[in-house]
Formats: sequence, structure tokens, C-alpha cells
Amino acid sequence: MILLSDDDLKQKLFPYSKIECARFKGMTPGNFIDQKTIDGPVTLQAEQAYQFLLRHISQGSSYEGVYRKDRWEYPIIALREVIRNAIIHRDYALTGKDIKIAVFDDKIEITSPGNLLPTVDFSQMESGQSDIRNKVLAPVFKKLGIIEQWGNGLKLISDELKEYPEIKFQWTQPGMSFRATFLRTNDKEEEETESKKPDSAVDNSTLRTIADDRDRLRPITTDYDRLDVEEEKILIYLLDNDKITRKIAVGLLDYGETKTKEIINGLLNKHLLERKGKGRGTHYVLKNKGAEKI
Repeated sequence: MILLSDDDLKQKLFPYSKIECARFKGMTPGNFIDQKTIDGPVTLQAEQAYQFLLRHISQGSSYEGVYRKDRWEYPIIALREVIRNAIIHRDYALTGKDIKIAVFDDKIEITSPGNLLPTVDFSQMESGQSDIRNKVLAPVFKKLGIIEQWGNGLKLISDELKEYPEIKFQWTQPGMSFRATFLRTNDKEEEETESKKPDSAVDNSTLRTIADDRDRLRPITTDYDRLDVEEEKILIYLLDNDKITRKIAVGLLDYGETKTKEIINGLLNKHLLERKGKGRGTHYVLKNKGAEKI
């Protein structure tokens, strides 16, 4: 149960029970754009790693009639399940090895210590397979709601991959590790298409990445690493606009009023937003916008 705590004993007995996250520039390891070490209780690691990924992949929007439809460039449900599996099923007995999440321009790699259990076949993900390496840890994750039901994770991955034909899912076992790779196969086609467009046809807003947005947030807050994706959306909106109302925020985030109010209150508590006006005239502005560097 030491792994579930944030006690010093955990760092002493399991110093590698952590996740190293990195966003690299280009398609191979080398220059970092961003990196983060997640070494708290293992029950919190999955969400923190998931949020790191969301900050470094793009989300596009399209409209079907009056309804907006958002789509991430990678299958985020599948990514979430692979992260959970990496934490639950990794081999904690292997010393000197931690979980590694690497984001490149063309792929995402998630590497976990320990080979795949011989009773699990990743090539048959729809068959509802289930086996447990860590028989104490897995039931705790299930009770906390981090995992849903036995054998459901691989099927969730398989089902969402069907909605992403441009993503090639690969798995390998380098040394005593298991690696899942989500490879974008349409990058070359997109580059060729974009190269044929005149400069005037390229919308600069579509070229902005999450990493670019984070650079814009740096003058506003020093703890942007702890921002949720939804909070970042509101802050980015306010970098380009003077104010935001709760109604606009609801449409921006595509959440209900209660959830949107919680997110706005979180930003108020972090002293990043300031409330202005009263009643129907209530709106919110950036508290430190004057410090933004153009």
C-alpha cells in the first residue's frame, strides 16, 4: 500500500514508481519542448499524465448544422486506457525503470516496465481479455473508479481506434518493457496538401498548437503546468478578447452551466481571473493581462 501514499518511504523503496513525460521537437528524442516528472501517489498519476498529453496534442472543431463537434488529433480514450494499463500492470519489481510518455511530431509512445503478460494478446483486443500482475493495486483502482470493469480496457482502445483510421496502433517489447505507439499516418499527406496551398489559404489559427498556447500563458501564470485543459481554453480566449461571460464560456467549453461555473471559480481562486459587473452584466477578465508580452 506504500505505492498509494506520498510518504518518504515510497520514494525510498520505489524511487522509480513515477512517470517521465516529455514533448520532443521533431520525430526523434533529443530537444525538449516540455517535460514533467509525475512521482506522487500512483492513484493520481494517470490523470496527471493524461492532462500532460492533452496539453500537447491539438483539438479541432467542425460544425454539423448548428452543433459543434470537437475531435482530438489522437484517440484520447485509447490514450487514457493505455496510461492506466501502464500504471496498473507495470512490473514494480524492476529497478531503474519508470514509465515513459513521449510526444513527438508524428507519434505518441507510452513505455511501461515489464513485458506483456503471456495470457494477454494485444492483437485480439476485442475479446475482453483480463489478467492482473498487481493483484493488490488493481482492485484499489477499480474501487476508486479509475478502471471500470475487468477486460474492458482493451476493447475501449480497439473501439476508438476504429474512429481514427489515420492512426496506426503498434505495440513492441523492447527489452523488459512494453511499448504502445500511436502513429499518425497522414502527416505526409497533410504536408503535401498544405504545400500546394497559396499562403493566403492557410489559416494561421489552425497552425497554433497547444505548446504555442502555453508559451502565451507564461507571462500570465507561473504555475500553468497545473492548469486543466478547460482552464487553458478560457485563458487563451481572454488573451484574444477583452472579456468572457459565463454564457460564452458554456459555448466555448461545451459544458453545462454548473461545470462551467466550477471551472471559472477555479480560475478566480487561482487569482487568474477577475469578476466585473453585477447581475446579467457579470463578466470576467484576465487579472494579469497587462503583464502580457506581445
